[in-house]
Amino acid sequence: MGGKLVWLRVVWVSVLLWGSCWGKFVVEKNSLKVTSPDSLKGIYECAIGNFGVPQYGGTMVGIVAYPKANRKGCQSFENFDISYKSKPGGFPTFLLVDRGDCYFTAKAWNAQNAGAAAVLVADNKVEPLITMDTPEEDDNKADYLQNITIPSALISKSFGDSLKKAIENGDMVSVNLDWRESLPHPDDRVEYEFWTNSNDECGPKCDSQIQFVKNFKGAAQILERKGYTQFTPHYITWYCPEAFLLSKQCKSQCINHGRYCAPDPEQDFSKGYDGKDVVVQNLRQVCLFKVANESGKPWLWWDYVTDFAIRCPMSDKKYTKECAEEVIKSLGIDLKKINKCMGDPDADDENAVLKAEQDAQIGKDSRGDVTILPTLVINNRQYRGKLDKAAVLKAICAGFQETTEPAVCLSEEIETNECRENNGGCWQDKAANITACKDTFRGRICECPVVEGVKFVGDGYTHCEGTQSVILVENLQDLVDVKSNGGCWKKSHEGKTYSACVHSVNMQDEGCKCPPGFKGDGVNKCEDVDECKEKTACQCSGCKCKNTWGSYECSCGDDLLYIKEHDTCISKKPSTEVGWSFLWVIFFGLVIAGVGAYAVYKYRIRSYMDSEIRAIMAQYMPLDNQEAQNHIHHGEI
Repeated sequence: MGGKLVWLRVVWVSVLLWGSCWGKFVVEKNSLKVTSPDSLKGIYECAIGNFGVPQYGGTMVGIVAYPKANRKGCQSFENFDISYKSKPGGFPTFLLVDRGDCYFTAKAWNAQNAGAAAVLVADNKVEPLITMDTPEEDDNKADYLQNITIPSALISKSFGDSLKKAIENGDMVSVNLDWRESLPHPDDRVEYEFWTNSNDECGPKCDSQIQFVKNFKGAAQILERKGYTQFTPHYITWYCPEAFLLSKQCKSQCINHGRYCAPDPEQDFSKGYDGKDVVVQNLRQVCLFKVANESGKPWLWWDYVTDFAIRCPMSDKKYTKECAEEVIKSLGIDLKKINKCMGDPDADDENAVLKAEQDAQIGKDSRGDVTILPTLVINNRQYRGKLDKAAVLKAICAGFQETTEPAVCLSEEIETNECRENNGGCWQDKAANITACKDTFRGRICECPVVEGVKFVGDGYTHCEGTQSVILVENLQDLVDVKSNGGCWKKSHEGKTYSACVHSVNMQDEGCKCPPGFKGDGVNKCEDVDECKEKTACQCSGCKCKNTWGSYECSCGDDLLYIKEHDTCISKKPSTEVGWSFLWVIFFGLVIAGVGAYAVYKYRIRSYMDSEIRAIMAQYMPLDNQEAQNHIHHGEI
């Protein structure tokens, strides 16, 4: 009987996978610029690995090294007494290793432990670039995946051979990895999608995904509330081929008469919850988002998903409609509208919401089909890298047009303020405490500033001049009369000059007024205000306030990040996630190849199955003709 079930599984999976060859998979790329030697100078494409932390929006300069031993990077480099740890004043090392014999992630992990700043994997055959994915490991051997922090990229065989030849000839190969254009950044708002699933019984991978949602919730809600982002959650479902509609397995895993299905959570039909329970919860979460979005509060999705995971886990037998509705009520969301949106799961008809979700799985424009769970899509480009709060936030920040980034993108934990060192090479007036340097997530720009309505003009590097003769002074020296300062208080402290002289453009409200952060008459005296003591700032829970002259500093304890514009602390502790995998149901019966193939052709993306099933199929027939299989490799051996 066991052999028969395996045979039936293979027959069913083969029908599903025939359709995957029609899918569209897009390999996300960044550029690699070789600056030396001259014979290799130029820009080359490389494929971003779906693990580690790609430096979205940034660049990285290093020297390529090709090891004399352990050239595939499958063993620890310590075994060969090889180290690439940084030395004072030395360039970072980009380790070049050959593809083959072990997982891509194992190569990255060994390279990272050896001190490499990035890993380049040279393909071992001539083919289009593929996406290096994580292996389908569920045991403790996969624990290292969440600790990979260096970026990785796959390069073509021909380019890899050229690099090796140059290194063997004794040339210093200097390269620049560039992720600045890996994500589109057209305007001041980022649109991103999160493809997920409500199933919480898939082991460590489900646990880490929920942890990501919990950790990222604070940042996501701030970005959404202020209108910086437009977020949309999505859920993948499959359909049951017509030949199996009356089977017991299909009825237990699908709703709407086989139109929308999900794998059995426990991968055991005899116990626990069924796949249709997951589909219903997925539908409920989609509808909750729609209702919350219509009410102007789309960020409530993050609260619901987090609370549902805590209050209604499968392990406690609370993954139910009743528990879900209790969470919805606690958040003040209209339950009637949600239920109306969900429709009747027993109806022999299409569900408009789930039909739209299935259609959205198909790639459009620059975005390929969604074939990895979970998946982030940022500005219509699939994110590659681990599902880590800091890494994802950096990627989202890279999606803003330069100079339009929100404050959270300019915090020390996210990027380096290039204006702090030598004023970024821009023009500045130290006496008036004015600078043309403007920090951005991608670096800095030198642009003459606008000071209280007065536009300064110039190149931003060597000079800037005001276009009007009078301005309102706040925390700045009076630019109208620097020598007399209008008879008002003025004092310099640690290189900054503060003035109480006030001018307006219409010349009607001139006088002396202490600038913000000070108090006094503005003529003879202005004293520093202790915001911490007077409790006028930095009053959020977990905040630590330190008074400074004319201002204050606010920080958060533990692994928290302070957002000044909202006077709040949010978690900055990263959590890691790698791609999901599910084992699809075993259906009873035979399938008519022609009917099955036609059905899959019609619903090509709905027939997407995970790599565990592909592994089963690999034992019975080759997968070389499948485009998706050719473009994404789960770990690869």
